[in-house]
Amino acid sequence: MNRDNLLFAIIGILIGFIIGFMLANSILTRESALRGAPLSAAQQGGNLPPNHPPVAGGDQQGGDPQQMFTQVQEAMKQAREHPEDFEAQLTAAKLEYQIQRFDPAIEYLLIANKLKPNDFNVLGMLGVANMDAGHFDAAEKWYRAALIKKPEDIPVIDGLCAVLLSKGDAKAAEEAMNKLAKVDPTNQDLPQFKTKLAELKSGKK
Repeated sequence: MNRDNLLFAIIGILIGFIIGFMLANSILTRESALRGAPLSAAQQGGNLPPNHPPVAGGDQQGGDPQQMFTQVQEAMKQAREHPEDFEAQLTAAKLEYQIQRFDPAIEYLLIANKLKPNDFNVLGMLGVANMDAGHFDAAEKWYRAALIKKPEDIPVIDGLCAVLLSKGDAKAAEEAMNKLAKVDPTNQDLPQFKTKLAELKSGKK
């Protein structure tokens, strides 16, 4: 190998290491997005829109980036090899969501839902993941399923409002917004929801 080739090889290795480190750090810093107790959209960081309902969140854990990569790979392996393991599916879904692979996250969540159809958190997470993936009809379906379990859950109602507005369904969005205003009159998302609703109505003939 001549000097130029050796130099390019070294630069390639360094770039690969830097990219890998940045990705691992991104996963690490956003780990709270789908673990533990609910967090607000603001607490979850820039990955979510202002009117985004909480996903599951929790304490952020530090660690070596290489170790984090190992944990990610192991989580995916466990979920694939143990489709009957509810927690394995949730862990894999959370990790996929954190790196913005929403469709694979949905796949793991669907398996988890089959294992525990009445799990409220999974229903809500399916709503969130489908909304972020742009699957608004599916997101509405899962949010409504979650509301059957907890009719006055504020984050889920908030998410449903966002989805219905994104779909352009003014009538259903207004109904959801009225419900949100009733259970949470000072909800910070209501002003922007009302603005969006007014825009939808003004566009109608």
